[in-house]
Amino acid sequence: MIGDRDVTVFYDERVLGHRPDAREPFLPGRLDRRVREILSGLGVQWDYPEHPGRLAAIHDLLASRPVTGVRFEAGVAATREQLSRVHTTAYLENIYELRGKNAWLDVDTTAVSPGSVEAAEVAAGTSIAAVEAVAAGRSASAFALVRPPGHHAEPVRARGFCLFNNVAVAAAHAQAALDCPRVMIIDWDAHHGNGTQEIFWADPDVLFFDIHRAAPFYPGSGTLEEVGVGLGEGTTVNVPLPGGAGDAAMLKAFREILVPAADYFQPDLVLVSAGFDPHRLDLALNVSYEGFAAMTGIVRDIAERHCQGRLAFVLEGGYHLESLSHGVRTVLEVLAGADPAEPMETGIAEVAAAAAFHRSAFTSE
Repeated sequence: MIGDRDVTVFYDERVLGHRPDAREPFLPGRLDRRVREILSGLGVQWDYPEHPGRLAAIHDLLASRPVTGVRFEAGVAATREQLSRVHTTAYLENIYELRGKNAWLDVDTTAVSPGSVEAAEVAAGTSIAAVEAVAAGRSASAFALVRPPGHHAEPVRARGFCLFNNVAVAAAHAQAALDCPRVMIIDWDAHHGNGTQEIFWADPDVLFFDIHRAAPFYPGSGTLEEVGVGLGEGTTVNVPLPGGAGDAAMLKAFREILVPAADYFQPDLVLVSAGFDPHRLDLALNVSYEGFAAMTGIVRDIAERHCQGRLAFVLEGGYHLESLSHGVRTVLEVLAGADPAEPMETGIAEVAAAAAFHRSAFTSE
């Protein structure tokens, strides 16, 4: 029943200070040059899709339709030491120099405005706060409502709207300071979490499971064969899916790949990079609200079985405001105790092939 479990949502208005504006002269059009060429004859203005309205939509929905058992807490800014666990000193210096400025950071999507560096520090620190709450047992689960997102940010480079890798910062903090040496990160954003993968590529104590839309979809990484290196070989698990895959494909992957991987890995903490762009109104993985609920139920069960329920979500993408806000609320209902209904769809062959590829690593078959 909703309200049987306590959930803490971490939210800090400072994350709204990240406000890149693609219409300003300081953004010379590297990202959208071709888009502008296409739209110029239509009288349509391209705008920066990762905007404060994303979090405002979520906050407004939760205020008008609160979820029983959910409470709110403020966030906090990450320290340089916390960020340096996953980002290089040179990269942090470059980002800090952009405080109070307008600039592009890469050649594809990432820009900053005067409040962006503080917003990114707060996003990473708020993700840490969510992990600290569940590690200390103050909350059964937690959800960090943050932006800019983080899973594309690499150790030395900003990418894909991301400045600091929020979920990686939180995972590294759990390992270093919270007695959670083995961390499982589940990334269900429609885009592959290339930055998170790179950060933990050779780390045997972080199991990174990423289900996403297959290349050539951005950022183009995340093939089945990308499994980590050295001591970390086998602790990166990618499940690329075709566009329009749907609920049943996602759930088949969770049950036949994620669950055995978790049983094998035995995590001390479970983190979710929760993007809502897989929704059918957004970027065409055709996931429904019922699908998000069912995925959350599986993840909740994994955390309860292996790590006393220690489970924290960190917001990633999602750009259709209705599906983003309602998707977050759906997840919170399940975390608060709702029993997810089973979506009624058939599976797809791609998931079966991925399951066969990964099975030998996590089972005795």
